[in-house]
Amino acid sequence: MTNETNRCRLYSDFNCPFCYAMHERLYALGLMEQVSWHGVQHAPHLPQPMATWAGHLQAELKQEVEMVRRLAPELSISLPAGKPNTGLAITASARALRTDATRAPEFIRSLYRLFWVNGADLSDEQLLRLEAERHGFDGTVLRGPAAPAVDWVLHEWGDRWEETDHQGVPLLQRADNQLLVGLVPEETLRQFLTGA
Repeated sequence: MTNETNRCRLYSDFNCPFCYAMHERLYALGLMEQVSWHGVQHAPHLPQPMATWAGHLQAELKQEVEMVRRLAPELSISLPAGKPNTGLAITASARALRTDATRAPEFIRSLYRLFWVNGADLSDEQLLRLEAERHGFDGTVLRGPAAPAVDWVLHEWGDRWEETDHQGVPLLQRADNQLLVGLVPEETLRQFLTGA
């Protein structure tokens, strides 16, 4: 496994279809080992539980999904009813990474799929708990004893993302601080991660 300090940071949010597509593309290319996932909320104002979108919001969401379908036609993606608040899902993911860094990546991957394939509300604590248990984590991945180390990690992820001066996701940041923004073609992604 690549040394953590040399890994590229991926700033990502579960409710962004481009983040989902980037995540799946990294897996498909066998490049996920070179990446350290950092969950950030690019829309922390979203309600819990998830609200059904209509009008221009639904039209924008449909347009995003259609764009991902064009950029990543191999990807399974559905149009969800809205976008969830992802604070709890990101916290659960950070705790999972701290608890078991071997199993956590598949848990994180499953959360993207739960939303973008099944339309599940990732702000639903019961749904997150069941998914965590399915991946071998107990309920404390969601709530439980105070975890100051996890809180520190979440703040660090957010602070580092803000320091990039680019508030978009997905965002890749190499160890040399070079940035790659958005869902890019496979070859561009390979070249960026290899430093070519």
